[in-house]
Amino acid sequence: MNILLAVDGSPYTKKMLAYLAAHDEMLGSSHAYTAITVQPPLPPRVRAALGKETVDGYYADSGEKVLSPVVKFMARHGVDLKTVTKVGTAGETIAKTAETGRYDLIVMGTHGHGSLGKLVMGSVSTQVLAHCTVPVLLVR
Repeated sequence: MNILLAVDGSPYTKKMLAYLAAHDEMLGSSHAYTAITVQPPLPPRVRAALGKETVDGYYADSGEKVLSPVVKFMARHGVDLKTVTKVGTAGETIAKTAETGRYDLIVMGTHGHGSLGKLVMGSVSTQVLAHCTVPVLLVR
């Protein structure tokens, strides 16, 4: 199975990884794993003032900070992990990547906001579910 792990470096990512480790059928060499992190775009004026090279370096560094612990965790469990850092709206970007990459499953932690929290703040998991036909496993 080709599995996309949506990670953001939060404690909810750690819970999602713990869930995978606790379920042998989800974590193993029989699956291919890719971890994706999505960085929010910097405002256009900031990008223009800093220049492309600086902005690209910022995105790469930010993505590395999120992905590095996930890569180490998966390596400890004998899993080779591919990584992807993208820039954009998290929910839509994760969904688009899952569709175009032909993933069989998206696994992501959820912050567990209630209905009012989702109404006020939105939810990446809600956006992924709204924009994607790939099955999604939400770990709360």
